[in-house]
Amino acid sequence: MRSLLVYLCTLGALTAADRPAFFAMDTAAKQAPAECAEVLAELGYAGLGGRPSTAKAHAAALQAKGLVFFNGYQVANFAYGEAQLPADLTQAVDDLAGTRGTLWLAINKVQFPAGMKMPPEYGDTVVVPQLRQLIAYANPKGVKVSLYPHAGFWAAQFETCARVAAKVDSPSLGVTFNLCHWLKVEGSERDPLPLIKDALPRLNFITINGADAGDTQKLGWDKLIQPLGCGTYDVGAFVSKVRAAGYRGPFGFQGYGIKMEPKELLRETMEGWKKAVK
Repeated sequence: MRSLLVYLCTLGALTAADRPAFFAMDTAAKQAPAECAEVLAELGYAGLGGRPSTAKAHAAALQAKGLVFFNGYQVANFAYGEAQLPADLTQAVDDLAGTRGTLWLAINKVQFPAGMKMPPEYGDTVVVPQLRQLIAYANPKGVKVSLYPHAGFWAAQFETCARVAAKVDSPSLGVTFNLCHWLKVEGSERDPLPLIKDALPRLNFITINGADAGDTQKLGWDKLIQPLGCGTYDVGAFVSKVRAAGYRGPFGFQGYGIKMEPKELLRETMEGWKKAVK
């Protein structure tokens, strides 16, 4: 009987250890740092993805509850011929220093001189040196970077982020896969798994949420970003596939634009997460 109890306890520990970390983005967890940490701890989240400007306050509150500040989201524009990094970008790194949070970087625009028309891929020649400079600045401060694909941005495609990260080729630069932006940019019919498999060595984060299937490129964000457990897109199957492919990093919940009271949204989403990850 004792052996059976030991076996069951060990099995439970192994199952818990294999369960991926699940954090909430501040698009859903909108409370002030202390209340936010309390709510996330109560509901069983692993931590928060927030902003560099409030990173230190959130990180301290989260740490007091045994939780993690995973990342801080920042939008950047890079310009041809610029020798210095944008000031808001270096400030974001400074804000994240000491929090152990990753700089979640969405590249919005790559600017060239007026009249200088270049194909989108040529932006790599501007972005790659700037990212190397950013990493050189961030490394001594203990801050890593993960490229965040965002619909409508220069780096809208997951492929673009993966390509640029491969060119920079630094252990301090990774990539993020965002389900809602994939559905908006690529559609629900294209299978992201081959690209995810190729990017596994650099894949830091995956963000998920409830969404509708169908012609997702034409759907509004209200259909593409829902509480986890809602919508017709099979998020549970997606999570199972990426885990089977070897992804062992954290998952984040994207709650942008959902019109619900934050705690209720987080509670409903946690129930959806438990059903998705068995």
